Amino acid sequence: MVEGYGVPPAQGTVRFATGRDVPAVAALHSAAISEGFLSTLGDRFLTRLYSRIVESSHGFLLVVDGPPRADGLTSLDGSTASLAGFVAGSAEVGRLYREFLWRDGLSIALSSGVKLMASLPRVVENLRYGAREHPIRVGSAPPAEPLGPENELLALAVDGAARGRGTGAALVEAFLASAAGMGSASARVVVGSENDAALALYAHAGFVESARLELHSGTESLLMRVRLSRAAT
Repeated sequence: MVEGYGVPPAQGTVRFATGRDVPAVAALHSAAISEGFLSTLGDRFLTRLYSRIVESSHGFLLVVDGPPRADGLTSLDGSTASLAGFVAGSAEVGRLYREFLWRDGLSIALSSGVKLMASLPRVVENLRYGAREHPIRVGSAPPAEPLGPENELLALAVDGAARGRGTGAALVEAFLASAAGMGSASARVVVGSENDAALALYAHAGFVESARLELHSGTESLLMRVRLSRAAT
């Protein structure tokens, strides 16, 4: 378990997710993340994706439990707790996406149907990004090279009721601690150039701009990196 990292007691601790957390993670992704296109593919797609991240040796998923649900309802696992936030990461993004496509591709196609086919070009863009070292750059400045093994922050979301309480910062700190513990020398994140809140969050955690790029054609994003202090062995 990844302990506290400054999360207020009412929001619990940051911990590694299990399969039981996946439906709530998928629902929070749909509700809280407007950047990109994954949310448009629906909860079934996102549930498959986050299930693969939990199960794969190439990725990891951290969550923060929130207070008991105000509506008194229970989640799929019978818990009355809500999900305050999550962060997903991977040290081998290309392998993770290829594993996802190989093991879950057929099920995704059958469940997502027209939505998936309409978004196929953008799915391919994500897979191509994960498989290559240098994304399409905007401008002439080359990106700084990674310092060694590198972990990528794939997605982060915080429930509206948990915002302004340090939850996002705690998730980023827990992600960095987990990445360092896995032997990564640095971490990166790709974030929309106009997402001021996310840019401020990552800058506060020590991330600095490494390059400007187009993950999706016509949409500018920033590649940000931070050096990690490796965990003692």
